[in-house]
Amino acid sequence: MVAGQILNRGIRDPKILSVFSKVPRDRFVPEEHRMRSYTDHPLPIGEGQTISQPYIVALMMELLHPEPDSRVLEIGTGSGYQTALLAEIASKVYSIERIPVLAERASRLLKDMGYANVEIRVGDGSLGWPEAAPFDRILVAAAAPSVPKSLAGQLAEGGRLVVPIGSALEQTLTLVERVQGNLRLQEGCSCLFVPLIGAEGS
Repeated sequence: MVAGQILNRGIRDPKILSVFSKVPRDRFVPEEHRMRSYTDHPLPIGEGQTISQPYIVALMMELLHPEPDSRVLEIGTGSGYQTALLAEIASKVYSIERIPVLAERASRLLKDMGYANVEIRVGDGSLGWPEAAPFDRILVAAAAPSVPKSLAGQLAEGGRLVVPIGSALEQTLTLVERVQGNLRLQEGCSCLFVPLIGAEGS
């Protein structure tokens, strides 16, 4: 998977390649889909949600560029796979999931796998996690119509926020950086995510 789907498609960050080699994606895929765990496709995880294809996860993480001292906010825990990848690099990962059964499942699995630097809660991800802000990195695994103001406000100076922006049918993966108090946006590739549901989402 790492060689054929990630490295061959241009992901070069050694930290990203290393954690993808280390974290077993099959642990986060329901048993009925486990045989396809390492294919380059999104897979159902229940509750109408999916685990994203490996390349898109890697691309988002490369844009995010987490560091060992980063405090990361993840919006959309889902299966917990990307949470684990982030936790391998960052010092602390705060993750918000709106669907209780997914949050509970991911929390239990990540605990069983030994991740002690992850905190998960159920809530409206579009509003972020104000009491733990500011964050060095924010990753949104759902599509918003625009950059949510609450998330932008919780981004630290010099921080990076990665979010798909657009409609249900057309989205652009976008990098947002806070530079000298201002937000700088850089558009990337087209993508397709489930909508960000919440007060500042869809």
